[in-house]
Order: sequence, then structure tokens, then C-alpha cells
Amino acid sequence: MNGKKYAAEAIGTFWLTFAGCGSAVIAAGFPQVGIGLLGVSLAFGLSVVTMAYAIGHISGAHLNPAVTVGLAAGGRFPAGQVIPYIIAQVVGAIVASGVLYLIASGAAGFDLAKGFASNGYGEHSPGQYSLVACLISEVVMTMIFLFVIMGSTHGRAPAGFAPLAIGLTLTMIHLVSIPVTNTSVNPARSTGPALFVGGWALQQLWLFWIAPLVGGVLGGVLYRWLSPDEPEGIVAGR
Repeated sequence: MNGKKYAAEAIGTFWLTFAGCGSAVIAAGFPQVGIGLLGVSLAFGLSVVTMAYAIGHISGAHLNPAVTVGLAAGGRFPAGQVIPYIIAQVVGAIVASGVLYLIASGAAGFDLAKGFASNGYGEHSPGQYSLVACLISEVVMTMIFLFVIMGSTHGRAPAGFAPLAIGLTLTMIHLVSIPVTNTSVNPARSTGPALFVGGWALQQLWLFWIAPLVGGVLGGVLYRWLSPDEPEGIVAGR
């Protein structure tokens, strides 16, 4: 049964990375009809909504190492499954980036040096934001993301609406933070493109693991403190 959970996480993270980063690489700046920042933000949010409904009942649809770690910190996920989930998510993101590369590189003028939707700080931040600003942004955004995930999946929350709340939150996060870091809040999503870009993207990847993981833990612990009366049986991913 656990193997199916891991497969679901890999597939779900594949879709999040392919759809979200693909919207940025392929569609964001397309002449006359480019979807821009709003479109990319919606693509990331919708990828989570669709996969939450598709595989939420199988794996919990974490799709993100920071979510897995945050849910474990919040008492919603067994610690023994954290590492296998993260491995599955990273594999899904890498495969998605490979497929995206095969498609995107088929266009004349394709250039990995343009970033390939990688995350960065300093001179590699879309808005040239400093390391400290990017660190704060990623921690805070991921913390709020986990806070919403914990709240919307609580046993006493309205049933059936969690995917919408989570997807809309991710959309809002991107609307705010794309200019800052190109928005990570997800170490797996950051790892896939960085492996293809190499160089600066790999050198700066550490931030997009540490900050989201810290933010995820903070969000999970904060919500657990705020609302400790979780009904038995409400454990994401079980």
C-alpha cells in the first residue's frame, strides 16, 4: 500500500512541477497571448487543486517536502514515512523537469540561461531581492501555506473544500513572491529545474530547501498549538 502512496506523490509532484514551471517556461511570455504572472500563479494553484482531488485519498497529496515535514511537525503525518515521501516528490519533480526540457528545447531560441523557472536570490532574483529578503519571503510564505493546509484539512473544517483553499493559497503566494524568488515554497519543485540549469541555480538551491522546510515546521507547529483538538483518524497520507 505504501508503494502506491509514493507513486501517487511522484505523479502529483510531476504534475505540479510540469504544469507550474511549464506555464512559466512555455506560456508566460508568449507573444501577444502570454499568461504572465497571474497565469503562472494560477497554474501552480490549479495543479495542486487538481491533484488534491485526484490523489488526496491515496497519499494526502503533499506534493512538497515542506508540506510533508510540516504535517509531521504538526502531528498529522507519521515520521517514518517522511523520507520516502520526499524521495518520491523529488523524483517526480526531476522527471517533470526533464519532460519540460525536452518540449521547451524544441523551440527556436530556447536558452537554459534564461533560468528555466529556477529559483534564485540576489542577481538571480527576478526583482533583484537580497538573500535575507528571499529567505524571509520563503519562510513566511511556506509557514502560511502549512497553516492553511492544517486548518482546511482539520476534521472540523468544512468537508470537500480543502483542495480549493490550498490551491488558492498557493496562487496568492505566487502572486506575491514570484518577483522575489520566482516562488519556491517547495524544495522538490526547486530541485528539478536547478539540476538542468546547473551553475548558479544549484549553488543557490540550499536556500530553497532550508527556508521552506523551516517555514513548514513553523506552520505545522503553530497550527498544532492553536488547534490541538484534532479528531482521531485525521492524519494526512494514512
